[in-house]
Amino acid sequence: MKKQGIKGLAFVAAAGLIATSCDLIKDVDYVVVPSPLEMHGDSVKVRIDVNVGEKGINKKAYAEIVPMIGTHPLKPVTIVGEKATANGTVIPYKPGGKVVYEDVILYTPDLAVTELTLTGAVYKKGKEKGVIDSQKIADGTIITPLLVNKDFRPILATDKFERVTQEKQIAEINYLKGSPVVRPAEKVDADMKDLENFMIAAQKNPKIKIKGINIEAYASIEGEENRNNTLSEDRSQSAKKATMELAAKKKVANEKGQDDANYSTAGKGEDYVGFKRALTASDMDKGDKDRILRILDMQQTPEAREQAIRDLSTYLYLDNNIFPAQRRSEISVSYDLEGYSDAELTALSKSNIDTLNVEEILFTASLTDDLNEKLRLYKEAERLNPEDYRPSNNVGAIYYMQNDMAQAKAHFDKANGIEENAISKNNLAAIAGVNGERQKAKDLLGEAEGAGDEVSYNKGILNIQDGKYEEAISNFGSEDTYNKALAQLLNKDDSGAKSTIDASADAKTARGYYLKAIVASRQDNIGEVVSNLEKSFAKDPSLKAYAADDREFIMYAENPAFIALKK
Repeated sequence: MKKQGIKGLAFVAAAGLIATSCDLIKDVDYVVVPSPLEMHGDSVKVRIDVNVGEKGINKKAYAEIVPMIGTHPLKPVTIVGEKATANGTVIPYKPGGKVVYEDVILYTPDLAVTELTLTGAVYKKGKEKGVIDSQKIADGTIITPLLVNKDFRPILATDKFERVTQEKQIAEINYLKGSPVVRPAEKVDADMKDLENFMIAAQKNPKIKIKGINIEAYASIEGEENRNNTLSEDRSQSAKKATMELAAKKKVANEKGQDDANYSTAGKGEDYVGFKRALTASDMDKGDKDRILRILDMQQTPEAREQAIRDLSTYLYLDNNIFPAQRRSEISVSYDLEGYSDAELTALSKSNIDTLNVEEILFTASLTDDLNEKLRLYKEAERLNPEDYRPSNNVGAIYYMQNDMAQAKAHFDKANGIEENAISKNNLAAIAGVNGERQKAKDLLGEAEGAGDEVSYNKGILNIQDGKYEEAISNFGSEDTYNKALAQLLNKDDSGAKSTIDASADAKTARGYYLKAIVASRQDNIGEVVSNLEKSFAKDPSLKAYAADDREFIMYAENPAFIALKK
């Protein structure tokens, strides 16, 4: 803020005009807020509070004043005496008054180092009586928002890799009508052979850990209910015995399979649900299927249903084609399967990557910090899984990190074309933000909600560029970053900005020290200004020239310590 008095607004074109001017308009005070001028959200706002004292303006006089920023004229303002004929703000003669002048101008680079001046003229009865010589009233312009780090964050699509997965080995034993006896042929069926081979592998492979063996047995629906309940229970026990015998074979010798404590059995009785499912899937005429199901659903008791089944003209078909599959025990071995170790994944990714699935490749990429190796892995995942958007997105993210924006955008577009997704939209927003396409970036981020914290961070950068600092602070969240500190500084929270930058990864970077120098300047601490600028310049000498013109430090323009920094 700058406050200054002007005698007759200093509008003297020549010595002979002094008396005339001072007679028409006397002492006038003005305050420029803020001073120096500041750029926010792409524009510079000017406010000048003009106070005209008691009897400060001749009743019949008026002054036309034109403020200018550099070579850019702002809108004129006219101060009018109470009896003058002119359009403007009328100032009463005796009490005086106040004029609040405001204007906004789009920021251009030439406004960074400039001055706010005013010129104009004083009139009485339509005739010019004096000239307002051009006079500096403030410096311009603080452009600290332009220090925002446009480090828009891309998102890598995550893998769904699980080191340990829950798996099942399934086998089935079928029975003759009314019998719980496991026939020898059933013991050598293909699924039982598979179960045997699994038991052999599980005993030898430390990555297979059997968690339990569950057996559920069923009866077909045509028998008497109580008998079928007993029969299904007996079948579960016979299946358990057969499984334990299989596990006890000399060539199998599976310890878990021989331990009774690992088994759970259940006789489930009649499998009416399974019957309806099998009937629906059969090649029987649809009309017959519907009729059978309708008749059975009408029966109130199991006994009535059994009799209705036997009375069906299609009973023989059911007995030969549907019922046999219901007379069974289902053996389900639940086990944990441990996948490849990190070392194994890394080795396979280099020697035989085609044997890995997409989740394994994406996970393997997370094991290395080498961007080129990540890129190779993501490209391989892209080649092997062209229908999955994640590899293409991640290829783009690595290109983004390598500053190859053309390739990054191409792959983000490709990923979003495979499957429209919030992650790739965030990444396309990052590209737009880097390219200065702010509205496009905002639109894309609006469609990227839920993709990750990166979305909010990227919004925060745009908030700073728009001059919405409170929103920026909110979007940056709890993470201590350079940009959050900048937003706090721009929101007039100097101490908060200092705490944040000190806790951030930029605490000892060139831009971090530079931001701390600005904080110190706003707190009128020349020692810290000099100390932080010295450290900043040591890390990035180009900032020395920037600081020389930075209006954040204009109050130290004549300070010897500051002058010495610029040498």
